[in-house]
Amino acid sequence: MDLPEDLHPQSPSRWKILAQWAFLLPPSVALALLFDHLHLPAAFLLAPMLCGVVAGVCGATVQPPRLAFNCAQAILGVLIAASLTTDLFSSLLANWFLFGFVVLATILASSLAGYLISRWHIMPGTSGVWGSAPGAATAMVIMAEAFGADSRLVAFMQYLRVVIVTAVAALLARLFVDTSGAVEQVVPWFPPLVWPEFGATLLVAVIGGLVGNALRMPSPFFLGPMILGVVLEFAGWVAFQLPPWLLAGSYMVVGWAIGLRFTRPILRHVVRVLPQITTSILLLVVFCGGLASLLIAFADVDPLTAYLATSPGGMDSIAIIAASAQNVNLSFVMGVQMLRFLIVLVFGPAIARGVARLVNRGGQS
Repeated sequence: MDLPEDLHPQSPSRWKILAQWAFLLPPSVALALLFDHLHLPAAFLLAPMLCGVVAGVCGATVQPPRLAFNCAQAILGVLIAASLTTDLFSSLLANWFLFGFVVLATILASSLAGYLISRWHIMPGTSGVWGSAPGAATAMVIMAEAFGADSRLVAFMQYLRVVIVTAVAALLARLFVDTSGAVEQVVPWFPPLVWPEFGATLLVAVIGGLVGNALRMPSPFFLGPMILGVVLEFAGWVAFQLPPWLLAGSYMVVGWAIGLRFTRPILRHVVRVLPQITTSILLLVVFCGGLASLLIAFADVDPLTAYLATSPGGMDSIAIIAASAQNVNLSFVMGVQMLRFLIVLVFGPAIARGVARLVNRGGQS
């Protein structure tokens, strides 16, 4: 999820950083507690994200410290590893054609949207192509500049989609969960730590992140711990403990990292095309909802699990919502999300390059 260094706002002075966090932290916590009281899934992701958007638009220039963001991603990687089960792979194999069709249809729909945005000159050059690519945001932002696209527009499109998809998914999660007659459960925010399991969580997060970074994986501090955790857990060598306070803190850091990217200069740059961009993202969300209906009909999956599985990114945000919602098959959701992520990672840049060439060729003809 990181942006290239040259896309981050200029670093403010230390006292400005402290002042901005002093204004950002209290409302984020208060709104998160309110959302949690209202049983809104991913409350500790959505509230900081919304507060971050408001702060960024109002001129805030801070970002979560890189170390904190890397740690948050690592904890999410372990969370997903702990949720994956061996049953997932048998389900994927049994329905490989359906899952493959859903993933490829999402990629093709995103590519078509990007082509039309660029071809109709809604956005300059090939920015729409790279901004519409479903996932691998950092790679798309970097490669966009090589094709003459505006990296600021590409980054804005990528992260606006994350915000919209996250908000829609959280809303649907709230609507699909029937809390009538349910006894409200008190969350034990600070349960006793089981040190072998909690220690394994921290070790896998640290070692997996370092190995992922050394191997230059995309999103290394997310994928590294997730892959290492899956291997160790499937081998039966470890069990994980993820206390609520640790998850909530990680969710908040990710929420701030997304929301604070919407700075005033970027919004001034894109305000003219904001309605068109938003419409294209909403159409993609609706299209993915149609794909979810295929999973409901042919894979015997509940509606919320199906929608979260087909949502067009970001994967870490969807993981948080799926983990926070009741009666969601988190293993299934992350299996489909991971399949799409891998396909986008391998073929996404080539597809975007091909579409960009079509746009350039059409513009020259």
